[in-house]
Amino acid sequence: MKRGILSVLFIACVLSIGGVAFGDSDIKEVPFCKHCGMDRDQLSHSRMFVVYDDGSSAGTCSIHCVAIELILDIDKMLRSLQVGDYYSKKLIDAEKAFWVIGGKKPGVMTKKAKWAFKNKADAKKFIAKNGGSLSTFDDAMKATFEDMYADTKTILEKRK
Repeated sequence: MKRGILSVLFIACVLSIGGVAFGDSDIKEVPFCKHCGMDRDQLSHSRMFVVYDDGSSAGTCSIHCVAIELILDIDKMLRSLQVGDYYSKKLIDAEKAFWVIGGKKPGVMTKKAKWAFKNKADAKKFIAKNGGSLSTFDDAMKATFEDMYADTKTILEKRK
């Protein structure tokens, strides 16, 4: 019995070190944001991961940087677009996620935060504590593009 438990624990440790158990293999593959250089592990709650039909992929720190990615590779067809769930930090389908726009919690690469949640209940819990409005992926992307000029201007001023 003890040997069986130890075997299971050993396998779980090996899988978690390899990124399988915690779903962060994308961070191991792309540790830093392609567009701004930010650490995607530290931003696992907002990171995004794009896979194109040609098999290429890109990892970003946020929806702001994924918007840049999608513009730069506009000719490529998307296979999948994933985002880190705010609470679990595991990748989820960005288009099926429940998004929260705004609120008092500062965003990543943006003044107006955009957070993704796997469950509607988690999004509502976040809103109750931090404010913001429940939204769809399309709403979050639209807000990202609308905020792009002001956010980019702020980023450039901070880097001076």
